[in-house]
Amino acid sequence: MSSTINQNPEQIARDRIDTMLREAGWTVQSKNKVDLSVSRGVTVREYLIDVGPADYVLFVNRKPVGIIGAKREDEGHRLTGVEDPSSNYANAKLKYLNNDPLPFVYESTGTITRFIDYRDPKPRVRNVLWFHKPETIADWLKKGKSLRKRLLSLPDVDETGLRPAQIVAVNNLEHSFKKNRPKALIQMATGAGKTLTAATFVYRLLKHADAKRILFLVDTKNLGEQAEQEFMTFQPNDDNRKLTELYNVQL
Repeated sequence: MSSTINQNPEQIARDRIDTMLREAGWTVQSKNKVDLSVSRGVTVREYLIDVGPADYVLFVNRKPVGIIGAKREDEGHRLTGVEDPSSNYANAKLKYLNNDPLPFVYESTGTITRFIDYRDPKPRVRNVLWFHKPETIADWLKKGKSLRKRLLSLPDVDETGLRPAQIVAVNNLEHSFKKNRPKALIQMATGAGKTLTAATFVYRLLKHADAKRILFLVDTKNLGEQAEQEFMTFQPNDDNRKLTELYNVQL
């Protein structure tokens, strides 16, 4: 049975982080026994970088992709912004490697974990429940640009079949996304076609921004069934197939 007796706060935090990483599919290694070929995702403890040893360096398919800064439990309230040391981590140069900037930075106490994707136009801290899987990061890197970066290149809305209020709603929502605002409120009158508006921007996010999944949440079963019917009959202007023939729609 494991025990935290005689462990200092830093060691306790690192034990938790080790467990989280392993459960997410990472192989955790010591800096003295590095073998990047053992699995798709390898985490190396205390890897040397130009500003000193990093707590953890993440490798996916043998390439460095991120860094984790380990913090004591009582330092959780300090995990606040994209400022130092996170930016230093992202621009760190690894010993023996001529690496590019590392796009993914975590800071964690093992209880509180925060994440920054430096590929975003305006990187910001996000609370996450766990570390991402190596497969997830590999998929992100394969796509190249982050979702927030892809939102910047959404094409103009085809206004065919849309009412003026719907056109304004979709355009303003996408303008808000491009300004890096993660929250938005669309206010439309009853009968103005809110669900069709939602189907329009959902389709655009899936096709043009390559969004992975979108949750459409309502507060009654009846409204959910109505929304499902609207999505099932929705046909985009740039495709002869219905939305449900292009993407999975589940109630």
